[in-house]
Amino acid sequence: MTTTDIETVVQADAPAKRAGALRRLLRRPLGVMALFILASLIVLGLLEPVLNTHPPTFSSLQHVNAPPGTPGWPFGGDQYGRDIWARVLSSINVSLISALIGAGVGLMVGVGFGLIAGYVGKRTDAVSSWVFNLLMTFPSLVLIIILFPVTGGTFQSTMVIFGFFLAPGIFRLVRNLVVGVRNELYVDAARVSGLSNRRILTRHVLYVVRGPIIISAAFLASAAIGVQAGLAFLGFGAAQVSFGAMTSDAFVNIYSQPVQLVWAAGFLALLNGSLVLLGNAYRDALAAPQATVKRRPRRLLGEAVIKPAVSDTPSSKPAADATSGLLTVRNLWVKYPQPHGSEKAVVRGVSLDVAPGEIVGLVGESGSGKTQTAFSVLGLLPKEASVSADALAVAGESLLDKHAGAMRRLRGSAIAYIPQEPMANLDPSFTIGSQLVEGLSAGMSRREAKDTVLQLLARVGITDPVRTFKSYPHQISGGMAQRVLIAGAVAGRPKLLIADEPTTALDVTIQAEILDLLRDLQGEYGMGVLLVTHNFGVVADLCDRVLVMRSGEMVESGNVRSIFHQPQHPYTRELIASILDEETVRTDPAPGSARTHEEAL
Repeated sequence: MTTTDIETVVQADAPAKRAGALRRLLRRPLGVMALFILASLIVLGLLEPVLNTHPPTFSSLQHVNAPPGTPGWPFGGDQYGRDIWARVLSSINVSLISALIGAGVGLMVGVGFGLIAGYVGKRTDAVSSWVFNLLMTFPSLVLIIILFPVTGGTFQSTMVIFGFFLAPGIFRLVRNLVVGVRNELYVDAARVSGLSNRRILTRHVLYVVRGPIIISAAFLASAAIGVQAGLAFLGFGAAQVSFGAMTSDAFVNIYSQPVQLVWAAGFLALLNGSLVLLGNAYRDALAAPQATVKRRPRRLLGEAVIKPAVSDTPSSKPAADATSGLLTVRNLWVKYPQPHGSEKAVVRGVSLDVAPGEIVGLVGESGSGKTQTAFSVLGLLPKEASVSADALAVAGESLLDKHAGAMRRLRGSAIAYIPQEPMANLDPSFTIGSQLVEGLSAGMSRREAKDTVLQLLARVGITDPVRTFKSYPHQISGGMAQRVLIAGAVAGRPKLLIADEPTTALDVTIQAEILDLLRDLQGEYGMGVLLVTHNFGVVADLCDRVLVMRSGEMVESGNVRSIFHQPQHPYTRELIASILDEETVRTDPAPGSARTHEEAL
């Protein structure tokens, strides 16, 4: 499919765009009502210089306790002859500024540190949690009153201090949300594509947890307005016109002029109520289109630095030149700390090579260490993993002691990754196209990246690339999702492609199509492929050489034909014997019978 054909399809058959959060909000009566009230109050505050007939501090003896409706005094006058309407307009501005400052400071501090603590974890999480828990124990209102003279008595300075006391609550909320989101597979997929931690946090993590943050922001703003009004009611900052000061003055005349209390309390209730209701409605509007998306748990993966092998893990093979092939691994060890202080090795002295244009199968049962080996090359093992090797290089570049930034530059360019469970590796919050374009936009314009992605989607066998480009992950099938991931993996023309069980979650017909696609792309781009699988049938169909792992060790290797016809290790023979074929009928032998399935025939 050419670019011209793609543009023609865009014009002829473009799916309807999903309604934005604001449009969904406007379909909710509660949200519309809250938005209307809040917008009206904001407009009143902005138009204060135009709408008020007197300055808020102007006093007229002729209008002391003037009733509502007095000409030029629509809400009447208070006991000092001041225009209540003018004071209401000024108080709206004070309350809105208090909400912006208090909630803004709390959100910036709490959300910022919550994202970092929840995503990084370990020591950063422990230190941040300790600091914010300590801050939460302080009596905030008492400290604000004590520091009131230091702040000069301005409500702006008071709200800055109060914002720091609001931060612990939002920190704990965001931190807990991020801990759950970082366990999603699409976060690993974003990391493998080479995105920085800052980009992952702002686009994939913050975007998903934004709903609870928005409703919390509404409550923070309401709390800031309430605290400012409460302090003014107590006499702290009473010189500044505000709803708190108006309420305090109205209490003097509560028996003779109770209507004066209605104006201050009524507008304060409208402002706080509209903020909370709008936050709830907007949160529901954000969550509505994702209600049917189910998340799947997975291992928490970080980035472990690979170090040169130490002397207590001797190599079974002499160290080779790291530049001898596309992928060179010598004496790779992966260990994890145990509760009693020792270390458990899950990969023991593994050595392997992948040449340019070669497809190598890494075979073994679940728990054999094949995925740990592949993730060592990708640099995606947890930070607590102890990884060492005599040699580990891709395309002539050593990966030993590579820092996280250097590994991100390699992923997506020199190394690409196709994960299993395709639906769990796509972010449900974004369209297919936006996720694929994101990985290419660093090296080209977004227009060029979009054209490239559309061509790749057509190349991997998707019949309607434009519709798929504009679809969300839940709108496509598992087979299409796997093709999308393959398109994203080869978009950067990598030299080495690591495919981890790329056909496990698919039915047999789709499996065959995916294998054919991988074979065609490998031949077209000249990539070396490391195929991680437990299925010898896939190996026979696709691979040139095969490596067999068991319990973290390499037990046998060779070309596919020799391994199938003359397997040397008993474990290899067991794996080959487990392949189902069309002529073998599997039956359950009678209890106590030692007959094999073939003898049962």
